[in-house]
Amino acid sequence: MVSVGAVVMLVAVGAVGEESRPTPPSRRDEIRAPGQWVLINAGTFTMGSPEDEPGRGDDETLHRVTITRDFLLQSTEVTQGQWQEVMGNNPSHFHRCGRDCPVEKVTWFEAVAYTNALSKREGLPECYRLGGCTKSPGQGMLCTSMSFEGLSCRGYRLPTEAEWEYAARAGSRRPLYGDLGSIAWYFANSGLTTHPVGLKRPNPWGLYDIFGNVREWCHDWYGPLQPGPARDPIGPPDGVKRVRRGGAWFYLTSYTRAADRNGCTPDYRRSGIGIRPARSML
Repeated sequence: MVSVGAVVMLVAVGAVGEESRPTPPSRRDEIRAPGQWVLINAGTFTMGSPEDEPGRGDDETLHRVTITRDFLLQSTEVTQGQWQEVMGNNPSHFHRCGRDCPVEKVTWFEAVAYTNALSKREGLPECYRLGGCTKSPGQGMLCTSMSFEGLSCRGYRLPTEAEWEYAARAGSRRPLYGDLGSIAWYFANSGLTTHPVGLKRPNPWGLYDIFGNVREWCHDWYGPLQPGPARDPIGPPDGVKRVRRGGAWFYLTSYTRAADRNGCTPDYRRSGIGIRPARSML
């Protein structure tokens, strides 16, 4: 069963050991609706960026990554309406944008609390164990400890950084899947605000706003990408910052790319960061 009446709309094909190639959705108009999910098949891709890519950071080391599990990824960023339905409040700075705009101003702890709430709602195992928490989700929730049940957990969770980039690239090695203005809300066209999800052109695997609108929390601690092949990486065992991906409404072009990466402390709570949940398919 998939969260909040959502529907899986697309299977993206790709075999382990090959760069994955997308199958276009046949009913793209239905994928746009918030709360629907895309099934991403396991595969191998090149993570990071070449040295001559404009805007490249020194932490984008090229290497091959194999994703061994199929996984679900929400077709849109979590909206204010979805968050309010599950969590009972709306922390967003841009609340006047409306219920179809992405929820923002959520800490990393609040992001994983939301995925736990989705799991509990459907009778699935919770993938995170949070301890020493103060304040409620949506009110600046902070926790002193966290444990993760691993990628074999059947409940909802945040995507790993590798899963996020694999899905964002949708079988391509290019930094973007189209003209930035047609696929993303960013500094040049956003009017310095968020916008309802799903208005821009999706990537070939049916994911909307994978670039722009709001940054998206990933599971991993932030650290340098390691050279050499990897299988289902989940980042360093510890750290200070958690990974954020995808660019946002106030980001410049150079920071709105498939390989662009940065991190913030898990208590970071601003209007440029939101959530796109994942779930392993075992």
